Amino acid sequence: PPAATGSDEEDDSDSSTKPIRSEKKKNPVSLFQTGGDPPKEKKSKKKAPPKAAESEEETPETPQKNSNKKGKGKKSKKKEERPPSPVIEVDNLEEFVLQPAPQGVTIKCRVTRDKKGMDRGLYPTYYLHLDNDKKVFLLAGRKRKKSKTSNYLISIDPTDLSRGGENFIGKLRSNLMGTKFTVFDNGANPDKANADWSNVRQELSAVVYETNVLGFKGPRKMTVIIPGMNADNERVPIRPRNDNDGLLMRWQNKNMDNVIELHNKAPVWNDETQSYVLNFHGRVTHASVKNFQIVHGSDLDYIVMQFGRVADDAFTMDYNYPLCAVQAFAIALSSFDGKLACE
Repeated sequence: PPAATGSDEEDDSDSSTKPIRSEKKKNPVSLFQTGGDPPKEKKSKKKAPPKAAESEEETPETPQKNSNKKGKGKKSKKKEERPPSPVIEVDNLEEFVLQPAPQGVTIKCRVTRDKKGMDRGLYPTYYLHLDNDKKVFLLAGRKRKKSKTSNYLISIDPTDLSRGGENFIGKLRSNLMGTKFTVFDNGANPDKANADWSNVRQELSAVVYETNVLGFKGPRKMTVIIPGMNADNERVPIRPRNDNDGLLMRWQNKNMDNVIELHNKAPVWNDETQSYVLNFHGRVTHASVKNFQIVHGSDLDYIVMQFGRVADDAFTMDYNYPLCAVQAFAIALSSFDGKLACE
């Protein structure tokens, strides 16, 4: 499968515990450009996030034991290193959750899983909030009951998770095997297209999980496929006319025009603790196979998204440009799905 080549290279470069610095540090924004001219170099603070992460990584850190699972053991002493989310104005929720994160800003969120109440054990509701003092609500997600494949609705109202409501903002749909997922916005099904196709739903992302020799018990391999960005740093709209034209098919056919492939960062095996470790800089405190960081193969220091457990039903989810909240939340939801959640 095409994923293997990308992730093998990634493993090699990741096997040493010190991050390998590329001589010429790329501007992270340029990694995601696929359409039009290169970005206009006006914001010099774009380079901030990778630099910050780099200096943190220089501080020697004792790796945490995580019983053959990604992530780290309990260690919350590093809290002060990682300030809470910057003040983020969410004036228009619908607009905010579909807009790419601003360049140079990590949007730090918290996902909570609610299993209480009738059938919530089987169909928990997941809530996404900004991880700051105000705990601003962003999104809610829940699996649909009568779907043949896993199908999660994503809403901008914590109480209205209906497909027909005006709060429906996107959905996550899996294949029959439960190993590949596609994320859509709230546009129309191609069958209901208007003449110029402008109302048809966009595909925002796709996620492919690969098992390794340990099945799902060892570190998972994730490939995340997203639309590229144009010269104005806006997402290139991908509106497939049928199932053979979506992100997954383009990726499988190696047709990567306007499409970007990302991977989860390979955790490093640590002999001392006999476990796989990743450095989450204090944002993740519990070991879990669900913990992951998503990176671009050309710059492993720029974390596009990270997700990890901090309590039984609480997780941190941080995302950077070019992802939006709906993309990141849906990628996180995919990791909860039944076939994969075998902890």
